[in-house]
This record gives sequence, structure tokens and C-alpha cells, in this order.
Amino acid sequence: MRKYIIAALFAATAASPAFAQTADTDLGGFRIEGLVGYETTDVEGDGTDGLNYGVGVGFDVQSGRTVFGVEAEAMESEVDQCVANFPGTGDSLCANAGRDLYVGGRAGAVIGTNSLVYAKAGYTNARFELEYDPAIGATTTAKDDLDGVRVGAGVQFGLGPNLYAKAEYRYSNYEQGFDKHQGVVGVGFKF
Repeated sequence: MRKYIIAALFAATAASPAFAQTADTDLGGFRIEGLVGYETTDVEGDGTDGLNYGVGVGFDVQSGRTVFGVEAEAMESEVDQCVANFPGTGDSLCANAGRDLYVGGRAGAVIGTNSLVYAKAGYTNARFELEYDPAIGATTTAKDDLDGVRVGAGVQFGLGPNLYAKAEYRYSNYEQGFDKHQGVVGVGFKF
């Protein structure tokens, strides 16, 4: 799945107008966006897939054909996995990925008149929940917020003077052997 997302990002970039054109639109300013995507959450090489969704905000500054910005996101994950008869017959153990917070920066190059190709990096914090339901006895739940680092790359396409769409791949590495691969698309509005 990851190789298809990366290939789509490169294909979108190659199909964009040449760098030699001048930028007609200022890509700087405040922005807000809705995001939806697909992720794989791994724990020590064993993982599961699911949808994610959320919102992002940011502020960008354009200098010539370069854009720098800061951003923050709040996402929710639908990734969960259960193992039956673990550790004993009739027992079950479920792991759920929950909310995912991110704050970081991005830097990119303007392509054509109002599109951007960029890279991003920053801090992320994700909530993971484990629920053990024994055949006999009470269910036990444990939640843990894990710190991590996120890197990614994306393409943002102008749909109008203030409206844009984007596609992005990101990788997040958390404490205790957790990591995420995410492909997201979004629609945003620039102020």
C-alpha cells in the first residue's frame, strides 16, 4: 500500500506545471483543513490497517518560490485488532489506536502557479488502548499516550484563490515499538 501512495505522490508532482513559471497566488497565510486517510499501525512488526480522520491548522510564509510553515493536527484512528483465546481459552486481548496529535513544520517549493510540493517533520503523540477480557473475571483496560516523531511528504494543489486539496504520506515512530504509516488526503481553506 505504501509504495502505491508514494508512486501517486510522485506522479502528481510530475504532472504539475514546470517550476519555471511565476507564482500567481500567494500560498502564505493561515489555513484550516479536513483530513481523511488510511493507516497501518505496527507493534514490533505485527500490524493492522484502518481509516483515520481529523482536522489540521497551519500558518505558512511564502518567500519567492519557497514556502515555510508551522502546523498542528488532531486525528482519530479506527485501527483495532483483537486476538481470541489469548492467553487462555475464552480470553481475548484487543488493541485500539485512538487519537493522534501532531505539531511540526513544513517546507516546500511552489510548482506552477498555485501548487506546492513539501516535506514535513515534527512531534506526535498517540493514544493506544489495550483491553483484556478474561473468560472468568473482570475486563481490564489500560491506556497509554506514546510520544513520537513524524516525517512526511505531500503535494498541495490549488483549486481556487483560497481553496486547495492535498495528498500526503507520513511515517510516525513512537515509544515502545509502535509505528504508523499513513496516507491522507485533505481539502483546506486558506485565509
